[in-house]
Amino acid sequence: MIKIALVGAGGKMGCRLADNLKKSEYSMSYVEISETGIQNLKSRGLEPIPLTEAVRDADVIILAVPDRSLGMVAADAVPLIISGAIVMLLDPAAAYAGELPRRDDISYFVTHPCHPPVFNEETGDARHDFFGGILAKQPIVCALMQGKEEDYARAEAIAIAMFAPVTRSHRITVEQMAILEPAMAETVTAACVTIIREAMQEAINRGVPDEAARDFILGHVNIPLAIVFGEISSPFSDGAKLIIEYGRKRIFQPDWKRVFEPESVKEQVQAIVQGVTEGE
Repeated sequence: MIKIALVGAGGKMGCRLADNLKKSEYSMSYVEISETGIQNLKSRGLEPIPLTEAVRDADVIILAVPDRSLGMVAADAVPLIISGAIVMLLDPAAAYAGELPRRDDISYFVTHPCHPPVFNEETGDARHDFFGGILAKQPIVCALMQGKEEDYARAEAIAIAMFAPVTRSHRITVEQMAILEPAMAETVTAACVTIIREAMQEAINRGVPDEAARDFILGHVNIPLAIVFGEISSPFSDGAKLIIEYGRKRIFQPDWKRVFEPESVKEQVQAIVQGVTEGE
């Protein structure tokens, strides 16, 4: 039986993984040091053990800790693990930023959920599982940063179990995962969504009733998404096409796609692991 040490098991992400993995075929141990996290585990009937005890004979170590702490936790854990073990990360930032200790006799595997898509067939409570990993189905992405090919299959099976229910698993590289997140999903998309919310508030500030503004914006987010991503065959009207270009020229910098250049992606992951952006 594969032994898994889940580090950071009582955190937000750790609890999600613990809930799924405790139902799996794997032999689990849980590491948590925060008082809140320990209580989260105890409420699930789980008892944490020290890091040194959990990782010393684990076949797989999952580091479910914040990006800013991952380098320090990895520095403590990786020297203790057995040769041939797999270290799993849930985000590419620390790996791509070079925060992981060097050990040629272990495997590093990175995985991340895609989260349930906007366009799906979920019903009932699953419709409100926006994050995924509980009821709503989601794809995942996986990358073998270093290690044996057979370790990819072992780690992917664990990733599917901990993010279940999973529709499909995409194999990509760590660099490609960093392009997806933070560059595509956070630097661009989350920033744009934040601006959309600010646009709604600006309409409210200018006298539009709150409920009317919210109803209008959420409907008018849905339709453009469906058009742009090919969910419906209806195109934008000529007037909409014209005003889209008007908005692009006044809201976005002409060179905005430079955030996908390798040096910018590296800068973004460094900002995440260091907790500061350029100029701070």
